[in-house]
Amino acid sequence: MIALYLYPRWVRIWHWFNALLFAVMMWSGASLHFAGSSWLLDFSVARPMHNITGILLTFGWIGFVIGNVMTDNGRHYRVHWRGFIERLITQGRYYAVGIFNNEPHPFHPSIEVKLNTLQQTSYLAVMYGLMPLLILSGGAFLFSMYLPETLFGLGSVWVVAMAHLTVAYCLALFVVVHLYIITTGETVTTNLRAMISGWHRETEQEIAE
Repeated sequence: MIALYLYPRWVRIWHWFNALLFAVMMWSGASLHFAGSSWLLDFSVARPMHNITGILLTFGWIGFVIGNVMTDNGRHYRVHWRGFIERLITQGRYYAVGIFNNEPHPFHPSIEVKLNTLQQTSYLAVMYGLMPLLILSGGAFLFSMYLPETLFGLGSVWVVAMAHLTVAYCLALFVVVHLYIITTGETVTTNLRAMISGWHRETEQEIAE
């Protein structure tokens, strides 16, 4: 058995804090969007919950960015362009086909590179693309009284609301895919245990294959 310490304490704390906040955000956001449904929160509860959680999520995201700048964890998000397309196709094919044919995983984490190309690409898109858009649109929604009457010839509040909702749906889809990818380790719980303990474990046989 080979064990690698890939997830430092601050990353794990941030990850689970972020996961909790995002779950609350989705619950309260759905309660606002589908207000009146008996199986969701009351609007008067969901609104302040969503606003407070959004503010906390924003601070969490800022902490994540600062952490990656101040520590060597940021190197895992630096794209190595040589062979990038080939690695992306290989990894995508594995998740789409190879994993169901019991093919060996084409990527094995190391201290230097802990994310496969598809993971790196999706995390970059989420954390440095979608999350800023979610925060900006949420902030604009929260302070909509300061927006101009129209944006792009449409009502500004409607534009901001649709932008916020679209990004939220994209992030919700990412969460679903992320939950599936968690189960694709050596065992169903291998990746989950790694994010709890910080240690990623693989057998030498699996790596040799």
